[in-house]
Amino acid sequence: MSMKILIVLTSHGELGDTGKKTGFWVEEFAAPYYTLADAGAAISLASPKGGQPPIDPKSEAPEAQTAFTRRLDQDQSLKQTLANTLKLGDVEAADYDAVFYSGGHGPLWDLTHDSDSVALLEAFHQQGKPMALVCHAPCALLQLKSPNGDSLIKGKRITGFSNTEEAAVKLDKVVPFLLEDKLKNAGAVYSKGTDFGVYLQTDGLLITGQNPASSAAAAQALLKLLAEKFRA
Repeated sequence: MSMKILIVLTSHGELGDTGKKTGFWVEEFAAPYYTLADAGAAISLASPKGGQPPIDPKSEAPEAQTAFTRRLDQDQSLKQTLANTLKLGDVEAADYDAVFYSGGHGPLWDLTHDSDSVALLEAFHQQGKPMALVCHAPCALLQLKSPNGDSLIKGKRITGFSNTEEAAVKLDKVVPFLLEDKLKNAGAVYSKGTDFGVYLQTDGLLITGQNPASSAAAAQALLKLLAEKFRA
Protein backbone atom coordinates (compact mmCIF):
# COMPACT_ATOMS: atom_id res chain seq x y z
CA MET A 1 0.00 0.00 0.00
CA SER A 2 1.27 3.46 -0.82
CA MET A 3 0.48 5.83 2.04
CA LYS A 4 0.87 9.58 1.76
CA ILE A 5 1.47 11.26 5.09
CA LEU A 6 1.89 14.93 5.93
CA ILE A 7 4.17 15.93 8.84
CA VAL A 8 3.51 19.42 10.24
CA LEU A 9 6.12 21.44 12.14
CA THR A 10 6.12 24.83 13.89
CA SER A 11 7.51 28.04 12.40
CA HIS A 12 7.87 29.74 15.81
CA GLY A 13 11.40 30.11 17.17
CA GLU A 14 11.26 32.53 20.12
CA LEU A 15 10.80 31.18 23.65
CA GLY A 16 8.35 33.81 24.93
CA ASP A 17 10.24 36.94 25.98
CA THR A 18 13.19 35.05 27.49
CA GLY A 19 15.47 35.92 24.54
CA LYS A 20 16.07 32.17 24.17
CA LYS A 21 15.23 30.03 21.16
CA THR A 22 12.64 27.30 20.74
CA GLY A 23 11.08 25.47 17.78
CA PHE A 24 10.31 21.83 17.08
CA TRP A 25 11.87 19.00 19.11
CA VAL A 26 14.20 16.99 16.84
CA GLU A 27 13.25 13.54 18.17
CA GLU A 28 9.56 14.33 17.58
CA PHE A 29 10.30 14.84 13.91
CA ALA A 30 13.03 12.22 13.33
CA ALA A 31 11.32 9.33 15.18
CA PRO A 32 7.97 9.56 13.35
CA TYR A 33 9.60 10.41 10.03
CA TYR A 34 11.79 7.29 9.94
CA THR A 35 9.11 5.05 11.52
CA LEU A 36 6.67 6.07 8.76
CA ALA A 37 9.20 6.19 5.91
CA ASP A 38 10.64 2.76 6.80
CA ALA A 39 7.07 1.40 6.52
CA GLY A 40 6.92 2.70 2.96
CA ALA A 41 5.07 5.97 3.46
CA ALA A 42 5.63 8.90 1.10
CA ILE A 43 6.06 11.90 3.40
CA SER A 44 5.62 15.63 2.80
CA LEU A 45 6.64 18.30 5.32
CA ALA A 46 4.80 21.56 6.00
CA SER A 47 4.95 24.50 8.42
CA PRO A 48 2.95 27.74 8.75
CA LYS A 49 5.62 29.87 7.04
CA GLY A 50 7.20 27.16 4.88
CA GLY A 51 10.98 26.82 4.50
CA GLN A 52 13.26 25.76 7.38
CA PRO A 53 11.35 25.33 10.64
CA PRO A 54 13.28 26.42 13.75
CA ILE A 55 14.84 23.63 15.80
CA ASP A 56 14.73 23.80 19.59
CA PRO A 57 18.44 24.02 20.51
CA LYS A 58 17.86 21.93 23.66
CA SER A 59 16.70 19.03 21.48
CA GLU A 60 20.16 19.00 19.85
CA ALA A 61 21.92 18.53 23.22
CA PRO A 62 23.83 15.24 23.66
CA GLU A 63 21.39 13.89 26.29
CA ALA A 64 18.44 14.40 23.89
CA GLN A 65 19.91 12.21 21.12
CA THR A 66 18.39 8.90 20.05
CA ALA A 67 19.03 6.44 17.22
CA PHE A 68 16.51 8.44 15.15
CA THR A 69 18.15 11.83 15.72
CA ARG A 70 21.60 10.40 14.97
CA ARG A 71 20.22 9.02 11.71
CA LEU A 72 18.90 12.48 10.81
CA ASP A 73 22.35 13.98 11.52
CA GLN A 74 23.77 11.84 8.70
CA ASP A 75 20.83 12.29 6.32
CA GLN A 76 21.70 15.20 4.02
CA SER A 77 18.77 14.58 1.70
CA LEU A 78 16.21 14.77 4.53
CA LYS A 79 17.89 17.91 5.91
CA GLN A 80 17.47 19.46 2.46
CA THR A 81 13.76 18.55 2.44
CA LEU A 82 13.40 19.93 5.97
CA ALA A 83 14.92 23.24 4.84
CA ASN A 84 12.17 23.53 2.22
CA THR A 85 8.93 22.65 4.00
CA LEU A 86 5.71 23.50 2.17
CA LYS A 87 3.52 26.34 3.44
CA LEU A 88 0.58 25.03 5.45
CA GLY A 89 -1.81 27.23 3.46
CA ASP A 90 -0.73 25.45 0.26
CA VAL A 91 -1.44 21.87 1.35
CA GLU A 92 -4.76 20.05 1.02
CA ALA A 93 -5.97 17.26 3.30
CA ALA A 94 -7.41 15.54 0.21
CA ASP A 95 -3.85 14.81 -1.00
CA TYR A 96 -2.90 12.77 2.10
CA ASP A 97 -4.02 9.66 3.97
CA ALA A 98 -3.00 10.95 7.41
CA VAL A 99 -1.27 13.80 9.23
CA PHE A 100 1.32 13.85 12.02
CA TYR A 101 2.05 16.98 14.11
CA SER A 102 5.48 17.15 15.77
CA GLY A 103 5.78 19.02 19.05
CA GLY A 104 8.37 21.14 20.79
CA HIS A 105 7.40 24.39 22.54
CA GLY A 106 7.07 26.36 19.28
CA PRO A 107 3.55 25.09 18.43
CA LEU A 108 2.11 26.68 21.60
CA TRP A 109 2.72 30.08 20.00
CA ASP A 110 1.78 29.46 16.36
CA LEU A 111 -0.09 26.19 15.73
CA THR A 112 -2.61 26.82 18.51
CA HIS A 113 -4.24 29.65 16.54
CA ASP A 114 -2.98 29.19 12.97
CA SER A 115 -6.06 29.40 10.72
CA ASP A 116 -4.46 27.26 7.97
CA SER A 117 -3.71 24.57 10.54
CA VAL A 118 -7.23 24.70 11.97
CA ALA A 119 -8.77 24.41 8.49
CA LEU A 120 -6.40 21.56 7.58
CA LEU A 121 -7.12 19.50 10.72
CA GLU A 122 -10.87 20.06 10.41
CA ALA A 123 -10.62 18.80 6.79
CA PHE A 124 -8.68 15.68 7.87
CA HIS A 125 -11.35 15.06 10.50
CA GLN A 126 -14.25 15.57 8.04
CA GLN A 127 -12.56 13.24 5.53
CA GLY A 128 -12.29 10.51 8.18
CA LYS A 129 -8.48 10.40 8.11
CA PRO A 130 -6.17 9.57 11.04
CA MET A 131 -4.41 12.40 12.88
CA ALA A 132 -1.50 12.00 15.31
CA LEU A 133 -0.11 14.82 17.48
CA VAL A 134 2.64 14.56 20.08
CA CYS A 135 3.91 16.46 23.11
CA HIS A 136 2.87 20.14 22.76
CA ALA A 137 1.33 19.67 19.29
CA PRO A 138 -2.13 18.68 20.64
CA CYS A 139 -2.48 22.46 21.21
CA ALA A 140 -3.36 22.52 17.48
CA LEU A 141 -6.64 20.77 18.39
CA LEU A 142 -7.82 23.48 20.79
CA GLN A 143 -9.54 25.70 18.20
CA LEU A 144 -11.18 22.89 16.22
CA LYS A 145 -14.95 22.85 16.13
CA SER A 146 -17.37 20.07 15.26
CA PRO A 147 -20.28 20.93 12.91
CA ASN A 148 -22.54 21.71 15.91
CA GLY A 149 -20.07 24.35 17.17
CA ASP A 150 -18.75 22.33 20.13
CA SER A 151 -15.03 21.85 20.66
CA LEU A 152 -13.99 18.90 18.50
CA ILE A 153 -12.04 17.38 21.39
CA LYS A 154 -14.91 17.57 23.89
CA GLY A 155 -15.27 14.11 25.45
CA LYS A 156 -12.28 12.73 23.55
CA ARG A 157 -9.50 10.80 25.30
CA ILE A 158 -6.36 12.87 24.85
CA THR A 159 -2.87 13.25 26.27
CA GLY A 160 -0.14 15.84 25.78
CA PHE A 161 2.80 17.41 27.62
CA SER A 162 1.74 17.46 31.26
CA ASN A 163 1.90 20.24 33.86
CA THR A 164 4.43 18.23 35.88
CA GLU A 165 6.66 17.79 32.81
CA GLU A 166 6.42 21.53 32.06
CA ALA A 167 7.47 22.27 35.65
CA ALA A 168 10.32 19.74 35.36
CA VAL A 169 11.76 21.55 32.32
CA LYS A 170 11.24 24.86 34.21
CA LEU A 171 9.11 26.43 31.49
CA ASP A 172 5.76 26.41 33.29
CA LYS A 173 6.12 30.20 33.87
CA VAL A 174 7.37 30.89 30.32
CA VAL A 175 4.80 29.13 28.12
CA PRO A 176 1.69 31.11 27.04
CA PHE A 177 -0.48 28.44 28.71
CA LEU A 178 -0.25 24.99 30.27
CA LEU A 179 -1.38 22.47 27.67
CA GLU A 180 -2.86 19.98 30.15
CA ASP A 181 -5.10 22.71 31.64
CA LYS A 182 -6.23 23.97 28.22
CA LEU A 183 -7.11 20.47 26.98
CA LYS A 184 -9.17 19.84 30.13
CA ASN A 185 -10.88 23.23 29.79
CA ALA A 186 -11.86 22.34 26.21
CA GLY A 187 -13.68 19.30 27.58
CA ALA A 188 -11.11 16.67 26.59
CA VAL A 189 -10.77 13.61 28.81
CA TYR A 190 -7.09 14.22 29.58
CA SER A 191 -4.83 11.53 31.03
CA LYS A 192 -1.09 11.08 31.38
CA GLY A 193 1.48 8.43 32.15
CA THR A 194 4.82 8.76 33.94
CA ASP A 195 6.71 11.99 33.28
CA PHE A 196 8.86 11.58 30.14
CA GLY A 197 7.76 7.95 29.70
CA VAL A 198 5.95 6.52 26.68
CA TYR A 199 2.20 7.26 26.89
CA LEU A 200 -0.41 7.33 24.12
CA GLN A 201 -4.13 7.83 23.82
CA THR A 202 -6.10 6.70 20.79
CA ASP A 203 -9.70 7.83 20.41
CA GLY A 204 -11.15 6.72 17.08
CA LEU A 205 -8.88 8.22 14.42
CA LEU A 206 -7.19 10.64 16.85
CA ILE A 207 -3.83 9.65 18.34
CA THR A 208 -2.01 11.79 20.90
CA GLY A 209 1.38 11.17 22.54
CA GLN A 210 2.46 12.75 25.81
CA ASN A 211 6.09 13.73 25.17
CA PRO A 212 9.17 13.19 22.95
CA ALA A 213 9.55 9.58 24.13
CA SER A 214 6.04 8.85 22.81
CA SER A 215 6.66 10.04 19.24
CA ALA A 216 7.83 6.75 17.68
CA ALA A 217 4.94 4.91 19.38
CA ALA A 218 2.48 7.50 18.04
CA ALA A 219 3.79 6.91 14.51
CA GLN A 220 3.42 3.13 14.98
CA ALA A 221 -0.16 3.64 16.17
CA LEU A 222 -0.80 5.78 13.07
CA LEU A 223 0.53 2.99 10.81
CA LYS A 224 -1.79 0.55 12.56
CA LEU A 225 -4.83 2.75 11.92
CA LEU A 226 -3.79 3.19 8.28
CA ALA A 227 -3.31 -0.57 7.82
CA GLU A 228 -6.84 -1.17 9.15
CA LYS A 229 -8.19 1.55 6.86
CA PHE A 230 -6.42 0.22 3.76
CA ARG A 231 -7.63 -3.31 4.56
CA ALA A 232 -11.23 -2.19 4.98
